Amino acid sequence: MVNKRVVVTGASSGIGAATVRLFRERGWDVVGVARREEKLAALAEETGCSYFVADLTSADDVTALAEHLTATGPLHALVNNAGGAVGLASVEDGNPDDWRWMFEINVIAVQRVTSALLPLLRASSLDAGSADILTVTSTAGHIAYEGGGGYNAAKFAARALVAVLRLELSGEPIRVIEIAPGMVKTEEFSLVRFGGDQAKADAVYAGVEHPLLASDIAETIVHSIELPAHVNLDLVTIKPVAQAAAHKVARGVLTPKL
Repeated sequence: MVNKRVVVTGASSGIGAATVRLFRERGWDVVGVARREEKLAALAEETGCSYFVADLTSADDVTALAEHLTATGPLHALVNNAGGAVGLASVEDGNPDDWRWMFEINVIAVQRVTSALLPLLRASSLDAGSADILTVTSTAGHIAYEGGGGYNAAKFAARALVAVLRLELSGEPIRVIEIAPGMVKTEEFSLVRFGGDQAKADAVYAGVEHPLLASDIAETIVHSIELPAHVNLDLVTIKPVAQAAAHKVARGVLTPKL
């Protein structure tokens, strides 16, 4: 893995930070991208990654990111991980501003970053023989659920974006991978979704035996990219055993029915 470089967005916490850590353990050069410089700096101190501060909903910031990467070396893989949800409102009661934000970060930012960095990935594939674009979506982009509203809509759109991109890049040595996690217990996702209400955030995972952790998704991401270049995991859906579906989660000890 010497001299291979990957960009990970949403790197300041959760799945993004765990992915940065694992790529570094595996010998990759990693550029973590997020808005919060203090968290990125701490991650860089811990792992030896480099970082770039950017708000991916800003076209100027993404242009600056692409210019920085062009000036500092090749790029072999992109992990589009930045995303998020707000609330559990119905479609009828949904706040259009919340929907707008969810589309900006889950869909438009993915398109913007992918478009800006694709020329770098193409260039590196000439020497390395391949490149990768991996996008973290969600099971919410595959199965609708009550209260999903804007998040379902945004993740369904992100899923479509990935599928179309794979068709558009057919014939090029660039893998397009989608990782769709279900219930993942991280320090911020549900807290952000519920406006900082820790009790509501904790209730999501209450009684669930072994919800997925950020490190579980990081393992999947890194494995997908480190497979032989001719092997493409188009879609990986990953859920804890306790989650049979978005609407069906077992709470309590998992026990065989004898």
